Amino acid sequence: MTAPHWLALYGTLLAAWTAVVLMATPTGWGTLLRDLCLTPAAAAGPGGVLAMWLIMSSAMMLPTALPAFATYDDIAQAHGTGGGGHLIAGYAIVWAGFSALAMVAQLALGRLAILDEPLLAAALLILAGGYQFSPLKDACLSKCRMPLTFFMGHWNDGPFRMGLRLGATCLGCCWALMALGLIGGAMSLGFMALATGLMTLEKLSRGALVPRAIGLACLVGAGFLIGGPA
Repeated sequence: MTAPHWLALYGTLLAAWTAVVLMATPTGWGTLLRDLCLTPAAAAGPGGVLAMWLIMSSAMMLPTALPAFATYDDIAQAHGTGGGGHLIAGYAIVWAGFSALAMVAQLALGRLAILDEPLLAAALLILAGGYQFSPLKDACLSKCRMPLTFFMGHWNDGPFRMGLRLGATCLGCCWALMALGLIGGAMSLGFMALATGLMTLEKLSRGALVPRAIGLACLVGAGFLIGGPA
């Protein structure tokens, strides 16, 4: 895995997680990054908020797709072809689009001054928790868990279009959990590490136990926010 696209992929992952870890440090560049992330969305502006979501999406979603990227390279090598870089580019475009939508949502909610409202947090947790039990979640997750079947079924599309399809499938699987970044804290090391671990685990596991457990935890958290102690 020393091909240029793998080096670029690992470089992007390293840069994204380095930015997140630096943000948790009390001095130097970490202070600048933390100040940016703690700046209200309206003050940070679209560019600042978009940058935060792009970093979050890169750090959290690329690790969950590594098995699929490796599977594609294995198939391409067997066919004597390449295109791994185009596959990753298609995948990245989908999540860049999600980051743009998340930026718009955060700016809109910031202008309404409800980002810190417990009821918004509860609503997003209910949305994420309920989605974990949905047929669409199951369908997208099943495709993410079987990259070999996925690629063989769409091989004639070419690597870039397959990357777009893979990104869309991954988005269908994980968008609701990613949206919790609106309340989990932009660039929060704890939230990002936990969410990345859970999303990776549910893709690598089998059956419905892990996604259902995540959904139940979200619903319990929402119930606590709604009816728990102040």
